Amino acid sequence: MSIEVRRAESDADLEAFIRIRRALLPNESGGTVEQLRAQLESKPERQFLVAELDGEVVGSGLVDRSDLGDRFSVKVRVLPQARRHGVGAALLRELVAHASTFGGDKIATHLEEEEARPFAERFGFRETDRQVEQVKHLGGEPAPPPLPNKIETMTITQRPTLLREAYPLAREGYHDMALEGPAQISLGDWLRDEATLPEGSFVALADGEIVGYSGLVRHDNPGVAEDGLTVVRRDWRRRGLAQTLKRMELAWAAQNGFREVVTWT
Repeated sequence: MSIEVRRAESDADLEAFIRIRRALLPNESGGTVEQLRAQLESKPERQFLVAELDGEVVGSGLVDRSDLGDRFSVKVRVLPQARRHGVGAALLRELVAHASTFGGDKIATHLEEEEARPFAERFGFRETDRQVEQVKHLGGEPAPPPLPNKIETMTITQRPTLLREAYPLAREGYHDMALEGPAQISLGDWLRDEATLPEGSFVALADGEIVGYSGLVRHDNPGVAEDGLTVVRRDWRRRGLAQTLKRMELAWAAQNGFREVVTWT
């Protein structure tokens, strides 16, 4: 059998990359060709690959510097019917080689299927963390609790500059996450990926200062939205503000035709 691995740069290859992700992860957003191109342009470390087996595209690969900063993240995906022919190994070799050109000596991956564990462990990966997908089915959402005193809220639609202004608070929230190290999300990634449903993304202000944020993100699947970051400034935590912002977000989604909201923790 013949295996060919190449960069996904043409529209056809980027569409194949999306198609494979959607086939293996139907509940997640696959993105668009335009979005993938924008990601490639913003980060030289990022690379998308596709793999052919006997002339048919059956696998894809992704490599990028991890949000944790001290490692590179890789994703290897192969359609079930093409597994155990060396496609995954060929993709992984190319991804690791690309990371090595940037001095990357630590590689991480996200196990998307339990069946892939033997493959990952064969190449030396070990489990250090777990992420859990959570799904909220929307119905008659309860009214949000009252806001704490001196707090007002606005949506990103009402004042678009709030998304950029909320970035310092977001960095505080990422730093406080229970991870191996603080997540490092660039301003460019924040502006591109967060609050893509700006009408359902809320900012809390106290005397004009941003003290809370809860974002809602577009999803490929009809009727589905993704919960982005929810964060409250440290000195305003434990007053119910995060719960109120989240309830406002969910109520907006339910009132605007969404049937569920997904998130990862």
